[in-house]
Amino acid sequence: MPFLNDLFVNLSYWIHGFLARFLPLWAADLIMMLLTIACLIVFALITIMFINWLERKVIGRFQDRYGPNRVGPLGILQFVADAIKMFTKEDITPANADRVIFNLAPVMVVVPTFLILAVLPFGRGMVAADLNIGFLYIVAISSLTTIAILLAGWGSRNKYSLLGGMRVVAQMISYEVPMVLSALGVIMLTGSLSLVSIVEGQSRVPFILLQPLGFLIYFISAIAEVNRAPFDLPEAESEIIAGYHTEYSGMKYAMFLLAEYINAFIVAAIAATLFLGGWQGPSLPPYVWFFLKAYAIYFVLMWLRGTLPRLRIDQLMGLAWKFLVPLALVNLLVMGLVATLTQGKGLFPLVLASLVANGLIVAAVVIIYAFAMRRRRQVEVAA
Repeated sequence: MPFLNDLFVNLSYWIHGFLARFLPLWAADLIMMLLTIACLIVFALITIMFINWLERKVIGRFQDRYGPNRVGPLGILQFVADAIKMFTKEDITPANADRVIFNLAPVMVVVPTFLILAVLPFGRGMVAADLNIGFLYIVAISSLTTIAILLAGWGSRNKYSLLGGMRVVAQMISYEVPMVLSALGVIMLTGSLSLVSIVEGQSRVPFILLQPLGFLIYFISAIAEVNRAPFDLPEAESEIIAGYHTEYSGMKYAMFLLAEYINAFIVAAIAATLFLGGWQGPSLPPYVWFFLKAYAIYFVLMWLRGTLPRLRIDQLMGLAWKFLVPLALVNLLVMGLVATLTQGKGLFPLVLASLVANGLIVAAVVIIYAFAMRRRRQVEVAA
């Protein structure tokens, strides 16, 4: 089992040692860096192929149909058929479009996803770059996607695309605030922005037991951040055609889909890292635990997509600013008080106090919501 636990780490050391026999150390380090980049790109492509097939199958079951089952056994080659279709479709650039911005936007959407993969700890020692500001790096890099999508809508010179791009800016900026605030509770507990340190800080207990409300806020915000249903307003076909990528076709359109799927996996992986202990777990190799947790969260994303209707834009923005942001601030304040009062008193008082505090917050929210609904009904009856 120790061999399997550190399989990829030992393989990396062996390849580096083998190269160092024949090449200068700087050359061996450079080749290892290039191999790491290539592995991340291959991993991203394989992940997209798998989750694309998995999502079609799972939602097919939710909707009482088979899903893809014609191309290859169980439809596993459906992605190949889709890739051939995208490669052979005509690549059209609108006559009035800003050609530079129009062609640059799909590339700018994809690149940040690969940059974020570099700091995700897939297992013990399995991280391309263990930055001491890892979470801050993720927040900064993911913001580039917002700019790229706005450029796609602007460069198309299409009013529907521009509206879709502007909706993305409003939605992603709005939900970044509660998402970051929800993660600050975890950072407060570990005292580090490094994702590796955050995982190691959960060796005794996963942070979801200390921050269940923080996990819920992060999860809702992350769904909206990657434009997944029921928060897929930026590309609401019934309102603004396909949103910011209305004018895109062929491989440029495929790059937007690629970014959407890999971003959905990334937010699930970050949730597993911040709240579920990352690679921590008994018996199985660490990287197996990481992927089990990430795909369990991704399954919930698929579940929501197959069951919930799309929200209106006013409901979407109201949920962020009127509910999630205040709730995240209260949760952060209460977590700070709990951590201060239980400092040096052991794990059990911290867990118990955190669960009680989160329960009180939820009870207060329910009471305030019930009171608000009662006042609203009274106003409606009076009117």
